[in-house]
Amino acid sequence: MTIDTAIQTLKPVDAGLRERASRVIPGGMYGHLNVTLLPAAYPQYYRSGDGARLTDVDGNEYIDFMCGFGPMISGYRNPVVEAAAAKQLARGDALGGPTERMVELAELLVDTVGPADWAMFGKNGTDATSLAVTIARAATGKRKILKGRTAYHGANAWFNPNPLGSTPEDRSNIIFFDFNDIASLEAAAAEAGDDLAGIIVSPFKHDGPADDQRLADVEFARSVRAIADRNSAVLIMDEVRTGFRLVTGSAWEPLGVAPDLIAYSKAIANGWALAAVVGIDALAQAASDIYATGSFWYSGVAMAAAIANIGLLRETDTPAYMDHVGTLLRTGLQAQAEDNGFEIVQSGPAVMPYLRFVDDPGHAAALAFTGAAAARGVLLHPVHNWFLSTAHTEQDIADALDRTADAFAEARAVIG
Repeated sequence: MTIDTAIQTLKPVDAGLRERASRVIPGGMYGHLNVTLLPAAYPQYYRSGDGARLTDVDGNEYIDFMCGFGPMISGYRNPVVEAAAAKQLARGDALGGPTERMVELAELLVDTVGPADWAMFGKNGTDATSLAVTIARAATGKRKILKGRTAYHGANAWFNPNPLGSTPEDRSNIIFFDFNDIASLEAAAAEAGDDLAGIIVSPFKHDGPADDQRLADVEFARSVRAIADRNSAVLIMDEVRTGFRLVTGSAWEPLGVAPDLIAYSKAIANGWALAAVVGIDALAQAASDIYATGSFWYSGVAMAAAIANIGLLRETDTPAYMDHVGTLLRTGLQAQAEDNGFEIVQSGPAVMPYLRFVDDPGHAAALAFTGAAAARGVLLHPVHNWFLSTAHTEQDIADALDRTADAFAEARAVIG
């Protein structure tokens, strides 16, 4: 019996919930949190989180390097964030209109994010990117949007990587380019002609399985800005995944490039459901003119959490700390992989690391390694980038590496 099989037999509560879910939830689970295709050691259901650790419904504890796929940046149940949320919850959440927190949060974002002159809010990343695209089209009176060929910008029909249920018309105004390829970007802009409304781009390439993450070249970033300006188009920065992890502000500021609109979600409220779009003054009228709303977009609790969370992130050099612990993790994994005869590529920033096994058809080695790690209480993902947080301590990294050493050894035994 493998470790993977052994630990799975110790998860009767999780197994029971999966069986019940299969009767009342399509497919038993849906979306990116579906663990059906992951190793058996991965739990589907969790009971609680604390700091950088998760506990599943069967009581097993894990050092978590997925952070809820990004929302957790200041630690699960961060006392400062939770106290702010609880204080607002005691007064109410979804009321007859927004609370004071909406104005306070907008002011805080304008003060924190260099290019921002105003802010609007939603509930998830798809809200934010969709809102940004709508504003760009309203402001320019044009239709075409340029996006990275394999980039993910949300679950709406025009961005969704799975075309099932959408129509060709949904995507007819999207034109693709290749990240860091200026010639490809120029060609896409030429194809759009005088109908180019905007360019949506992530700060770095983090598209998915078997594709290493790539940081943006300075020349490419500046070309995106120049092409948008030349065509009177809007530069949209999708920071749903990266927001507040790379810098506490706008990610391309160190490259000397300021976007017109920025979409945030995930980490903005440390796990409370919130999204934001911030933008420049020139787009404020278009943002005011469009119709965009949602029943829970104005709820006060998540906004209170965001105010507290951003306050924490501004107090210290948060990205530098996460880079430090991420580098410790990355360095340790590299040595362990080499010790077990694996060639790996680690790409992207250390705060959002991605590990790929070289010559790994079907991701067999990645699945074996991450499954063995999960069985030992370390949550990593075989084909998605991971996340670091301010709650990850040097001791957490050391504890995780103690376990991944054995996980690499087991993966070698499985792969041969």
